[in-house]
Amino acid sequence: MAAAVSPSVLEQLRRYDTPTICNVVELYDLYPRTAGYMDGRIQACYSQLPPMVGFASTATFRSAAPARTANVYAGLVEQVASFGELPGPPIVVFQDLDNPVASATFGEIMCTTYMSFGAVGLITSGAGRDLDQVEALKFPCFTSGTICAHGYCHFPALNVPVHVGGVMIHPGDLLHGDRNGVTRIPLAIAAEVGQACADYMAAEAVVLKYLKSLSVNPKGYNEARNECKNRIDLLARRLKK
Repeated sequence: MAAAVSPSVLEQLRRYDTPTICNVVELYDLYPRTAGYMDGRIQACYSQLPPMVGFASTATFRSAAPARTANVYAGLVEQVASFGELPGPPIVVFQDLDNPVASATFGEIMCTTYMSFGAVGLITSGAGRDLDQVEALKFPCFTSGTICAHGYCHFPALNVPVHVGGVMIHPGDLLHGDRNGVTRIPLAIAAEVGQACADYMAAEAVVLKYLKSLSVNPKGYNEARNECKNRIDLLARRLKK
């Protein structure tokens, strides 16, 4: 089971957009700055929704041909039953194994099911449908596209590592997503990341405040940028201790 992260930490993380989360995680230098977040293939279906934060409930998906031993949506009951093994709210993460993607991973019934069992979002490397109905649920979804039919939906494997948007996601990984994309937050630093976001934004505010002043010039702009950098460098040193 994934390490516990308190509800208060999750709530704090929800206050910030995903780019700010990425900026703070970068300060730890745990991995290259081009790693840990999903690439442009994964897009938010509903850009107006606030950030989602939760723990990955993973599965693989196929719909191009019938399952050999089960019917459409086989595995759904087992999947929602496994939500209880997570330390907090689930985010369902699917890797669509069909190439090309054959049909939609989710629709209104699936998303309503997931919400009813406590999920706070869904990510798929495949497609979605019933977009109007799911939008009314205010349930965050991230996909690589839209397809109108469900094909022969089934889940070959549950709670296994999946590769989505260029990132390997393991069951229980802590995820943060909004209209800008989806990133993973290492569990060991989750609480510190939530606390550090305010300091990071305050550093950036130095530059923004200067640019919104009545008189700007290159010298003043450079001074504001240097102060911003110094604050961020100080924050990075503090976080790495």
